[in-house]
Amino acid sequence: MTDDLDQLRDLARTFFAREVVPHQERFAEQKHVDRELWNRAGDVGLLCLSVPEEYGGGGGTFAHEAVLLEEQARAGDSSWGGSVHNGIVAHYLLAYGTEEQKRTWLPKLASGELVGAVAMSEPGAGSDLQGVRTRAVRDGDDYVIDGSKTFITNGGLADLVVVVVKTDPEQGAAGISLLVVETTTPGFRRGRVLDKVGMKGQDTAELFFDGVRVPVANLLGGVEGQGFVQLVQQLPQERLIIAVAAIAGLEAAVDMTLAYVKERTAFGRPVFAFQNTRFTLAECATEAAVTRAFVDDCVQRHLRGELDVPTAAMAKWWSTERLCRVVDECVQLFGGYGYMNEYPIARAWADARVQKIYGGTNEIMKEIISRAL
Repeated sequence: MTDDLDQLRDLARTFFAREVVPHQERFAEQKHVDRELWNRAGDVGLLCLSVPEEYGGGGGTFAHEAVLLEEQARAGDSSWGGSVHNGIVAHYLLAYGTEEQKRTWLPKLASGELVGAVAMSEPGAGSDLQGVRTRAVRDGDDYVIDGSKTFITNGGLADLVVVVVKTDPEQGAAGISLLVVETTTPGFRRGRVLDKVGMKGQDTAELFFDGVRVPVANLLGGVEGQGFVQLVQQLPQERLIIAVAAIAGLEAAVDMTLAYVKERTAFGRPVFAFQNTRFTLAECATEAAVTRAFVDDCVQRHLRGELDVPTAAMAKWWSTERLCRVVDECVQLFGGYGYMNEYPIARAWADARVQKIYGGTNEIMKEIISRAL
């Protein structure tokens, strides 16, 4: 941490306290945050924190993104898709976009004028990115896209979508490309915002591409067949984003449970006075400390450009498994109140489960790790 990061933490904490936490129930009911929230985040400088200033960003590093992720998790929010917008969509453009692409779209992502999403998963292809069937056919100076995507974070509000497509179905991974689609393009339509077990306020949606015609200039990087390599190169950051949010959520769950069991009484004494409570929380606190040390080390490696794919996979599966286990223990210590949605621990329990699935399932993470052994 530095003075700059400390100031950012204060700003982020204030932003979530004022702009997000008071509206969480409404966001959950409407299945999306207010569109204006994105503009307000841009106004205060919380969008594209690690994008260079020349493209409208904050000029920071992944450390700045990590601070924002931590404060969102500690606020108990799972509605705002800032992590995908900031840490994934913007970085596809920054890493692989042409100069024209970067200057066209990054400043608008940084201001909140555009909301970003990335469309990978399909009804028949989740972690298996080579199995995508959405097709983009070259037609003169355009590509024509046909297909569908599902489980798309920010899909309900997105203005700009990085779409994984097959430009040459005969080439397997070498036939995958990334195309940038503006959602005002004819033929693009949104399906339903999905009804999920948790993350109720996140506009996770289905997207459909029916003859969507985009210029060849929207091919990310300008060369066909680079999509799979681009995806693989960016996945370590995506998985580290999940790990950072997981450890912050885990720590928040332990803190709120400690506060609860020290105030709640049973049989004439605080729940914390019972040995089972103390031992359970001792285990949870230890798991939090071990996970924090590992994730922080991964952040440092990433800042040095040394985080490899297997280590990022380790961070993702370990932190999300620990999160789910610890939050479940915390729910048990809350008793019946732990199952009530009005209690943050209940929402944290429901929100945690998907983290073992998205960003590549934890089973896929173990497969990736095993290949490096």
